[in-house]
Amino acid sequence: MDPLIQAAAQALAAGDPLGALKRVALRDDASALALRGIAMAQLGDFIRAKALVRSAARAFGPKQAVARARCVVAEAEIALASRDLAWPAKALGAARATLEAHGDRANAAHAGYLEVRRLVLIGRIDEAESTLAALDPAPLPPALRAAHELVVAGVALRRLQTRTARAAFAQAKQAAHEARIPALIAEVESASHTLNLPAARLIARGEERLLLLDEVEALLASKAFVVDACRHVVQKADAVASLARRPVLFTLVYVLAQAWPTDVPRDTLIARAFRAKHADDSHRARLRVEIGRLRTVLGALADVSATRHGFALTPRDARAVVVLARPVEETHAAMLALLADGESWSSSALALALGASQRTVQRTLDSLAAAGKAQSFGRGRARRWMAPPASGFATTLLLPTPITLN
Repeated sequence: MDPLIQAAAQALAAGDPLGALKRVALRDDASALALRGIAMAQLGDFIRAKALVRSAARAFGPKQAVARARCVVAEAEIALASRDLAWPAKALGAARATLEAHGDRANAAHAGYLEVRRLVLIGRIDEAESTLAALDPAPLPPALRAAHELVVAGVALRRLQTRTARAAFAQAKQAAHEARIPALIAEVESASHTLNLPAARLIARGEERLLLLDEVEALLASKAFVVDACRHVVQKADAVASLARRPVLFTLVYVLAQAWPTDVPRDTLIARAFRAKHADDSHRARLRVEIGRLRTVLGALADVSATRHGFALTPRDARAVVVLARPVEETHAAMLALLADGESWSSSALALALGASQRTVQRTLDSLAAAGKAQSFGRGRARRWMAPPASGFATTLLLPTPITLN
């Protein structure tokens, strides 16, 4: 191998993009283009990085399948870092298969981790776990072992399995120090700090307090009847009823749970659920209908009893009724949680991650920008959005994740 190319590759592996560029900045052969692209990506210039990596893939030619596949993996990593989640995942899968067929297990594993990270970002946790289970980190170099443990921790956090996440972060920290890459060490430290940040508010009997992730996990595993305003579900231990697509019903159970064990007047329920300033007979009739629907959805979890003045929540076989709310009240909390990861997002990537239309996302971004909660740079398809991190709060419970119904 060309000694300059080898030295540049070693510099990139050690997290030294400037050292790599000193060796290949003036060269335009295929290998140099690829290394320059990776260096520019490490420096944060993703647009230039993508162009260089694509040029390298074309320069390698069809006979250099492994080199071209490595370029595809590099481009996929750049797309993930720049939150271009619409980047064709099939191309990454084909590159991974090529690398595995030619015995390049390290880069094949790296492609697998990129795929898992993308799946986690868009909330497809089951698929992420399945892909992750097929990857064996034992024979990999320390940097990739750290990446593996970070992905394990990310999936565990989405599952609210804090013990697994804590163990994975410890393994990631050890592997990162073995790799001796400062940027990787800092990434692990920053990610593991999530476990020590408030993740939700507990509201019970008129009192509120902040909870860490492990306290949230313990609460959801307890016998308490939990109204989860982070995911719009009601839950008691393993029994879960989703109200994510029933906003009126969720508002009713949310208000009833906040007032438990006392009842809530009918006019209050009408004002909160229907946003009506003055209740009339039509509102009261609609309230009776919605309460009937709520009883059906809750099933064996709880009942809603009529009282003289209104309605009261009556849990079945539950020690308490509590509300699990976001640590801070924010209308667009899920979008801000994604923006607060420190990366730049396109509106199409946000739409994919949130399961919303791109036009809806664009309107929301415009309103957040007007309020000073988001900022954009670039124009047209190159436009990206960012927001400062939500200082002092974990965002795990605000991100999109599938709900398992029992």
